Amino acid sequence: MNTKVMLRKFGKYFPKKYAKMNHDHVGLMTGKLPEEVHKVLLCLDCDWKLLLYIKENKPDLILSHHPFIYGTKAKVFKWDESKRLLCEEIDKLGIPVYSLHTNFDTGEGGMNDALANALNLKNIYAPEKDIMMRIGELESPMKAEEFAKIAKKAFNVSYSLLINEGAEIIKKVAIVGGGGSRNWRIAQEEGADIYISGDAPHYVRRDVVNSGYNYLDMPHEIENIFMPTMKKFLLGIDSNLEVIVVTHETLPKVI
Repeated sequence: MNTKVMLRKFGKYFPKKYAKMNHDHVGLMTGKLPEEVHKVLLCLDCDWKLLLYIKENKPDLILSHHPFIYGTKAKVFKWDESKRLLCEEIDKLGIPVYSLHTNFDTGEGGMNDALANALNLKNIYAPEKDIMMRIGELESPMKAEEFAKIAKKAFNVSYSLLINEGAEIIKKVAIVGGGGSRNWRIAQEEGADIYISGDAPHYVRRDVVNSGYNYLDMPHEIENIFMPTMKKFLLGIDSNLEVIVVTHETLPKVI
């Protein structure tokens, strides 16, 4: 696959302007992009646990969802020695790392479209106040606890945290994968019966409770859907591309 063609496709569907709106850091993290890419390794995070897979598979490019280096190298390496050492190891292999984060979350056919589709939502749209969010309707209304169990199965996670203080019956659902808990009020304003996101701090949970709303806190790892979604996207550009998916992150053990 020609690298320039790939980058043009990224720019069309997952433009960097979406990331800039969130003060995000996306694009080439380290290394130099080759003219042609034949083998891509996909991951949620490029970290030390991934290094063995990189050495074994020797891809032409690593595509991660979360930014490998969040900011300039000088600033990040000043306080993160481990990241500096890992970057040096990857640079020795001559393999570039490219990250698509909130631009992928927001873009058409990206993270939150994939999550909404995994729930089989209908009439999906992005609200004006948060174009990263997706809101849609269930085919059949159901109780909140029943919906939470279905969502947990759909995203292949072992646990979730339900605040069940709002509508008893769920019909309209809003979702932002990852750590979008603070935007629950937008979902409420849009008439969604429940909001799904993750990483909700205590004060957000209390605000939801006191507002009489439903919130389903899902593990950040539901974003593993990045890999099959991006794989399908890349093969749509070049069906001969070799795409390696590495899901090396595991959920914490529930005690």
